[in-house]
Order: sequence, then structure tokens, then C-alpha cells
Amino acid sequence: MAAAQKGLGSVKRFGTRYGRTTKLKLAKIEAEQRKDHECPYCGKTKVSRISYGIWQCSKCTSKFAARAYTVGKRATVQESATQLVAEAPHLKMRHEAEE
Repeated sequence: MAAAQKGLGSVKRFGTRYGRTTKLKLAKIEAEQRKDHECPYCGKTKVSRISYGIWQCSKCTSKFAARAYTVGKRATVQESATQLVAEAPHLKMRHEAEE
């Protein structure tokens, strides 16, 4: 009998199928979607997922649409550009050289 798999959580149900990397990615997604999130209306961490992209706060009973697996907000264009420059320093050097 195979040894018990550690760190996979809810995806142990797949056993030896689909590979370790795929199962680790799925475990991360499932853990994120099943935890309680912060409500954008009342600020309490009582939001749970009803279905794909539909979320409901059990405190203020507001129902709203958000991202599929998390309630997280989307980054603005400026935040995205700042993150891109931080990840790719050669872009920043090229911009400074043009000035």
C-alpha cells in the first residue's frame, strides 16, 4: 500500500491519478475558495461561496458577484505596471536610457 500523501488536503481523493503538481495547484485553489473572505459591504470575514462567481455574506446577507475562486479585487492599471517593472528590471533600465 502506498504511503499517505501529505500536504494535499482535499485532493487526496484523486489518489495516484493526475500528478503531484496538478493536485497541488487544485489544493491551493480549493483552500482559497472554501475559506471565509472579507465582505466588501460590512467588512466582516463572513463571505462564503455559493456557486461559480456568486458570493454571500452571512452577516449582512448581501449577495454579489466576484471572481470565481476568491473575492479579491482586481489590480488597477498603475498597480499592474508597477508590478511588471518590479518583475522585469530590464524594462526600467531601457526607459531610463531613453530619457
